Amino acid sequence: MLARMATTTGTRFLAALRAAEPDLRLLTEATDTDAYRYDETAYLEPGHPLGVVFPTSTAQVAAIVRLCAEHRVPLVPRGAGSGLSGGATAIDGALTVVMTQLDRILEIDVANLTATVQPGVINADLGRAAAEHGLFYAPDPASFEFCTIGGNLAENSGGLRCVKYGVTRDAVLGLEVVLADGAVIRSGGKNAKDVLGYDLTHLFIGSEGTLGIITEAILRLRPMPPPMLTLLAFFPSVAAAGEAVAAMTSAGLVPATLELMDRFTIEAVDAAMRIGLDTSAGAMLMVESDLGGAAAEAELKVAADACEAAGSTSVLRAADTTEADWLRQARRKAHWSLEQAGVARMDDVGVPRSRVPQMLAAIEKVATAHSMRIGVFGHAGDGNLHPTYVMDRDDLAAGARIEAARADIYAAALAMGGTVSGEHGTGIAKRSYLVRQRGADSVRVMRSLKDALDPLGILNPGKVLEV
Repeated sequence: MLARMATTTGTRFLAALRAAEPDLRLLTEATDTDAYRYDETAYLEPGHPLGVVFPTSTAQVAAIVRLCAEHRVPLVPRGAGSGLSGGATAIDGALTVVMTQLDRILEIDVANLTATVQPGVINADLGRAAAEHGLFYAPDPASFEFCTIGGNLAENSGGLRCVKYGVTRDAVLGLEVVLADGAVIRSGGKNAKDVLGYDLTHLFIGSEGTLGIITEAILRLRPMPPPMLTLLAFFPSVAAAGEAVAAMTSAGLVPATLELMDRFTIEAVDAAMRIGLDTSAGAMLMVESDLGGAAAEAELKVAADACEAAGSTSVLRAADTTEADWLRQARRKAHWSLEQAGVARMDDVGVPRSRVPQMLAAIEKVATAHSMRIGVFGHAGDGNLHPTYVMDRDDLAAGARIEAARADIYAAALAMGGTVSGEHGTGIAKRSYLVRQRGADSVRVMRSLKDALDPLGILNPGKVLEV
């Protein structure tokens, strides 16, 4: 009976949607909608959507949300689907709202150092547009060539330059948001300082579409820094690399990037890209400075000294900007390279920067205890590491084995005062750890916010918070 009622509700809703928005692209056949069920998180099995729509304006998004509220149909906002926590995965009987057609850069305001963009803009496209004006958009997830600004906002994404410039939240000045009743609000603006009322802008960032749907953003731009100088250091072990990171932190070094790869990841990247990395090394650090001139040279000298004191086997400098770009691309391809060795599920933990050596040791211990291949890479400069479980493609128990290893890695991170999600969001994959990390009272406040902004519970239900 319930299934029949759900089918009837869905049919009525789709008919109403077609009547209200006849120009809206709507997919309902499973062969068409299947591609929009998944994100990049391996071993998650999403639901089957009622339909998939592609709005082209804020007004159209608002109309869709109003109809969903009227018919009690849940909806899932989605960008490029590059997320790694299940935040954009489909829900049975829900409408998936793909935001990629709202893809205009509305303004580059040189005088105020801002960009106003729609959520479907690709991160790299914004970077290129800003560069034409001598400006720079700092957030740069590894997927920057295809992830969208809306997805970055929904997940509060990070990237290679986080150690110096912060995560997506730190580049946002204002938002336009469609609420659960179809109302459209604006928060923030171009003002450098604005503290009137509650900070709604940052409330929506990282909420994964559970509190509202972002349809426009005002983002902070910076003057373009000088070309980066790049240093590579190889170590006999991840422990030695971790000690170098801790020494740089203690020395007050804040490079533009400070990235780590372990031996497994070095081997995978070199096999996939054939760039001549030292595959005999236990770990590698990539350190970059964008200070320019003598200041950059001095910064890399401090980094090189820290690496040598920690026992590095070699310290190398990129010959020119082309080689530096090549090496940076190799780091961005770490997850893809590990996928060539099996089914790779990238995880995301963070610890205080001084605890990076201990966290690296804990991950190695977990890999040994579970007899698993766990490649480690990530943003060592801000304590954000990506242990990546690489499983045989025919391992039917892979999902369960990963869950057991994750539990041990998460326990280690939390014991060090860390987090089970540094930049990949909560989604489905991490929601069961929310109370453990944040505490029951904090989660109660989160539920109160959700209930206040989405009383019908139609916005991405089951993501971040358990239903």
